[in-house]
Amino acid sequence: QVQLVESGGGLVQAGGSLRLSCAASGFIFSINVMGWYRQAPGKLREMVATITGGGSTNYADSVKGRFTISRDNAKNTVYLQMNSLKPDDTAVYYCNTYRGTAYWGQGTQVTVSS
Repeated sequence: QVQLVESGGGLVQAGGSLRLSCAASGFIFSINVMGWYRQAPGKLREMVATITGGGSTNYADSVKGRFTISRDNAKNTVYLQMNSLKPDDTAVYYCNTYRGTAYWGQGTQVTVSS
C-alpha cells in the first residue's frame, strides 16, 4: 500500500531555511510525479511544487526562487528545500502522489516567526 511519511518541519525565524523530506513506499517511486502541498489555517490546500520522474519541476509563483524540489529515486525520497522563509509560508506541508487516486502523507508543520 502507498505510504508517504514527511519529516523536517519545525519553527524557524523569517529568512531562515528548512528542508522537508518525504519517504515513499508501496509503489514504483521513480515513475511517479511527486508533489508538495501546503495548507494554512483557514485556507485551502495549495500546490507548492511538483517534480516528475525525470526531474521536471513546477512551482507556485509564491515560492519561485526560494524553494527547490528534488528527488532521490534510489532512496524513494522527495525533498523540499525552503530558503528565505516568510511568515506567509507557515502551514502544514503535505507530500503527495497520484495513482488513480491522490495519496497524502500525514503532514509536517512549518512555522515561520517574524
